[in-house]
Amino acid sequence: MPRFVHILLLLCCLGFSPVAGCMSETENGPEAPKTTTRTLTFYGGPRGGTFNHFANKMATVISHDAPGLSVLTKPSGGSVENLLALCSGKADMALVNAGDAFLGRTGKLRCTNKKFADVQAISFLYETPAQLVVRMDSGIRSVLDLRGKTIAVGNPGSGAALSAERFFRHLKLWTNFNHLPTGYAEAAEGFARGEVDGFWALAGYPNASVMEAAAQTPVRILNLHEPAMASGFYQLYPFYSRASIPAHTYHGQIDAVATFQDAALWCARSGLDGHAVYDGLKAVFSDKRLEELRRFHGAAADMSLQNGIRNLSIPLHPGALRFWSEHKLDIPPILMP
Repeated sequence: MPRFVHILLLLCCLGFSPVAGCMSETENGPEAPKTTTRTLTFYGGPRGGTFNHFANKMATVISHDAPGLSVLTKPSGGSVENLLALCSGKADMALVNAGDAFLGRTGKLRCTNKKFADVQAISFLYETPAQLVVRMDSGIRSVLDLRGKTIAVGNPGSGAALSAERFFRHLKLWTNFNHLPTGYAEAAEGFARGEVDGFWALAGYPNASVMEAAAQTPVRILNLHEPAMASGFYQLYPFYSRASIPAHTYHGQIDAVATFQDAALWCARSGLDGHAVYDGLKAVFSDKRLEELRRFHGAAADMSLQNGIRNLSIPLHPGALRFWSEHKLDIPPILMP
C-alpha cells in the first residue's frame, strides 16, 4: 500500500479530517472557533491632563474585562485633535469636550469650517471646569488684570486652548495679553520658573498640573463665572454652565471658586462596530470598575449608570443606544443616531 494512503488512514483513525478547511467533530459538537482579539485605538490628551489619565485607565479596564478587545491609548493635543482623529478613522474612541463636539457637528468650530458629523457619543464622563491659575502675589485678581501678562492657554488642538480663546474673545480681552500655546504639564513647569504669569486648564479637578503648581507656589484661582454671567457668555454658548471648585481642592485654596464648565464625553467614530462600543460600556460601567474609577480620580465622582447620557451634545452611537436603553434611561429624540 502506498505511503500516502497509510498517512490518510492514520489521520482518519486519529479523528482528523484530511479535507482542508473542515472542522473536527467532538462528542460535544463542533469545536468552538478561536477568539480573535481586536485592537482599538483610544485618543486621550496631553501629558498632565485629565483626558490622558482617564483614557489610559479606561483602556486598561476594557482590555482586561471586554472579551476580544485590546485598547491602545495614544496621547494627543486634546479635544479638537481627537475630533479630527475620529473623523479620519485614525481613532476608534476618544475623549471630546461636549462644546467642541456640538460646534464641530454644526460646522461652527472657530479653527475649521469642517463638519464633524462622523462622531457619536458613547457616554458622559465628568465635568470639566475652567481653571485660571495665577500667583497669589501677582496682583492679578480678575480677568481684567491680565492685560500685558503672559498666560499659557493650552496646546494647539486642545479643547482648553479653544475654550480660552472663545471666552477671552467674547470678553474682548484676547488681544490684550500674551497667550502661550502650551500644554498643562509644560505650563505648570513654566509657571514654577516664572516664565508665565498664569495658566488655563479645562479639566476635571483636582488637575495634576494645578496641584503641582500650587504645591510649589502660592496660587490664586480666578473667578470666571461672574464675567461669564455679566457678558452673556452662557446665552451665546449654552453648553457651558456654572461650576464651583470646592475649597481646599488645591494646596492653599481656602475658599470655593466660581467658574464655568464644559463636560468630557466618551465618543466613537460612527463606523465603529456596535458590539465593541457595547462591550466597552459594559466593562467601564460595571459596579466594580465605577468604584475603581472614583478612587482613581475625583473627577469620576458623578460617573454612574444614572448619569450616563447627562450633558450629551451629539447623538449616541448605536452600540451605546443599545446599552443605555437596556438600563432603562429615557433617550431624548435629539440623541438618537
